[in-house]
Amino acid sequence: MTASDDNEGEAFVKKIHTRPLALHVRAALIAGAATLMTSGMAFATAAEDADKSEAQEQTAPAEQDPAPAPAAADAAQQLGNITVTAQSRTQQVQEVPIAMQVVTAAQIDKLAATDLSKMDMYIPGLSVDGNQATQPFFGLRGISQSDFGIGTDSPVGVYANGVYLGKTGGALMMFNDIERVEVLKGPQGTLFGRNSAAGAISVATVAPGSEFEVQGRTRIGNHGQRYLDGVLNLPLGQDFAARFSFVDNQSDGWLRDAANGDRYKKDDDWGLRSQLQWNVPTGTTVNLSWEHERLKQPSRPAIGVTRLPDWPALPPTDPDVSTYLDPRKAPVLNDTIDNRESRTYDSFVLRVEHPFAFGDFTSLTSFQRYHTFNRADQDGTNRLYLYLDDVNIERHKTWSQEFKLAGKTDLADWVGGVSWYKDDGRQTSQINLFTNSIDTLLNNLGIAPGGLYGPLTQGIQAAGFQYSLLGDPWQENMNNRGVSKAAAIYGDVIWHLTDRLNLTTGARFTRDQRDFSWSTPPRVADELDRTLLSLQSLGLLDALGIPIETFQQNIYFVTPSTLHHPVALKRSWNDTSPRVVLDYKLTPDVMLYASATKGYQAGGFNALEVASVYRPQTVRNYEAGIKSWFPDYKLLLNASVYYYKYSNLPNLTLVSNGGGSGEDLPQYQIIPSDQEAKGLEFEARWQATDSLRVTAAAAYIDQTYKKYTTSDGRDLSGQATGLPLWSGTLGLDYVLHDVFHGDLDFTLQGAFTGKTRCNADSALQGTCISALPFKVGERHTRADFRVGWSSPDMPWSFAVFVNNVFDKRYVTGINNISTSVLGTTSAGITAPRLWGVEAAVKF
Repeated sequence: MTASDDNEGEAFVKKIHTRPLALHVRAALIAGAATLMTSGMAFATAAEDADKSEAQEQTAPAEQDPAPAPAAADAAQQLGNITVTAQSRTQQVQEVPIAMQVVTAAQIDKLAATDLSKMDMYIPGLSVDGNQATQPFFGLRGISQSDFGIGTDSPVGVYANGVYLGKTGGALMMFNDIERVEVLKGPQGTLFGRNSAAGAISVATVAPGSEFEVQGRTRIGNHGQRYLDGVLNLPLGQDFAARFSFVDNQSDGWLRDAANGDRYKKDDDWGLRSQLQWNVPTGTTVNLSWEHERLKQPSRPAIGVTRLPDWPALPPTDPDVSTYLDPRKAPVLNDTIDNRESRTYDSFVLRVEHPFAFGDFTSLTSFQRYHTFNRADQDGTNRLYLYLDDVNIERHKTWSQEFKLAGKTDLADWVGGVSWYKDDGRQTSQINLFTNSIDTLLNNLGIAPGGLYGPLTQGIQAAGFQYSLLGDPWQENMNNRGVSKAAAIYGDVIWHLTDRLNLTTGARFTRDQRDFSWSTPPRVADELDRTLLSLQSLGLLDALGIPIETFQQNIYFVTPSTLHHPVALKRSWNDTSPRVVLDYKLTPDVMLYASATKGYQAGGFNALEVASVYRPQTVRNYEAGIKSWFPDYKLLLNASVYYYKYSNLPNLTLVSNGGGSGEDLPQYQIIPSDQEAKGLEFEARWQATDSLRVTAAAAYIDQTYKKYTTSDGRDLSGQATGLPLWSGTLGLDYVLHDVFHGDLDFTLQGAFTGKTRCNADSALQGTCISALPFKVGERHTRADFRVGWSSPDMPWSFAVFVNNVFDKRYVTGINNISTSVLGTTSAGITAPRLWGVEAAVKF
């Protein structure tokens, strides 16, 4: 990385610290929302008075026949048979021969969920780790990738209104005026693209409408929860409409530092979206949108589980894990300097749709940019001689363009298109220590028993010189730049072989190209260097026979070839991904289907391992399922079984560095594996009575390594990958009518995930350790409750919600990155019971 790049990075970090503007914008949004709601109330009142006046002037209308009872189709829609665009076509979800689960805005509200990670347990087969919002991890049917480098992609594609959101900074955004979330399971490369080998998550937001609308909602709860959102839909004449929405999510955090009182697990995130839509009289629709989001909150804490001896004794690097502290009860003691996680995100999207006689044309143009910063504790203590933190800094600019044509004939429904994508990303992976903790590291590795900087300081001060080499910060960086380009052409046809039998054939051809570079500049230790120069000028270093270069070597990023200039590589790959689906209607309400699909993900690079390249990933998935609706019983049942083989899936594992003075200092590296799995999924929705609705879903998956050898030579082939066998959810909704002229809606939902399946590498990765005094990888359960009141005659609604009703707390995993060098081990835990009240208004 050049000097100008370094200056640019410093300017970026300084920019993130600028907070007053964000506060003013937030204040303006809240004030504007209050004004809009007040105006909306006045508007609604005036409209109601005008309607009454007009009604009084008119003759009473003749009596009409009562409206017909809701049709079976309406009942099915209420149970979840809603309109989706999963196949780049507008279809009812029960007509789509794909295993998928749709989450509606109402379901999101009932869980008081602010993003997808807050409700992934209610979508069996899906996992979303939002512990670090700027570095989330997604998994579907056991296929996931936890690598945090920009040289790789996630196998789960996340899309918003058809636009690919990338892997990190833009993938996990707050819910903001959401219409629905479609979770499509299994490879979706033909229609969605190369980065959906495991499946796709498609988020649809509400488009501008022709009716005036104002709505707002606020929540307050324990741990200082404060949530506010609002929407204004504004018709601008006959052909134009605008829609504005915002969301602001704050909390004081549910963890407190035992030493300094700092709070962790806080929320501080706000965002807004503006849309302008032009409905051209010729039939063309033009939609221009801008989305902006700002996040700034403490990074995730590291809860130390090591029992620390008094100084000068050091914790053992081969600890007895049975002596670990339970992180659910242990004090939080973190000392990370500038502990924060922040993001600035902007997205601009232009969507143009035009109907032709032969089909519908869609153009989708997007530009995204985001900056992220995440500095987190890695040692779980507040002792300087054990200090270690890491930082992830990213800057991305992304452009995409897609042209699509879709049409229907008596013979077939067809869709085809071309797409282009470019991402220009820069990433800095950084570690920070102090000379005190370097002494601990050098002592524990046997490189310098007793340390280096401490003994030198003692000797220098004993000679009468008041210099100290202790307490000085030490920083190392790995700088990466990756430019990814992709172009594709695709087509998909649903052939209507008979009135009941359809055959779908489709394929996507993709060309990927990636340019990637690594640069590891010399370590940064300005305070130490000033002291060393003073000692050198006095001749003390020469007298000791220690050259100054001894203190200037990197200890973590130690590849010599990248110290003075970047190492760059370029690779390209081609792929053709087909799909074949056969579906048959046993009755108008029961469909059977079978499919064979191929998924693809481009090859890439390990951001922390210089000149490393990994091959493209492929998955072959075979599936059969049923989608059914029984109107007499108001029962919707869906099920599927599948088998897949996944080749070259990168696994992020903790391994030895293998070079330099810190030859045993662990790093996270990527090791590919081949995996296979067989599974089944089930979903049921039953309207038992007019007031009672029951929902249930479950997933079973048996996932194993087909071929995988760890860095230390252990062959895990045939062993479980760690994924639990079972997960499921059950929900009850009950409505009491005519309560204060409205409805009282009770919702109780529960979910579970089975225990982790251990293998021979689980202990090192911190996912299965049997000797612990607490459980890791145990079965997780969760229950959520909500009761809300609303009335069709009033604009107001109110609710009380409780998440994690039974206050179940779990240990999410053990972090061993510093165990073998500093003797420190840390862990993470799940959130406690959260509750609050909600008030909303809508006109």
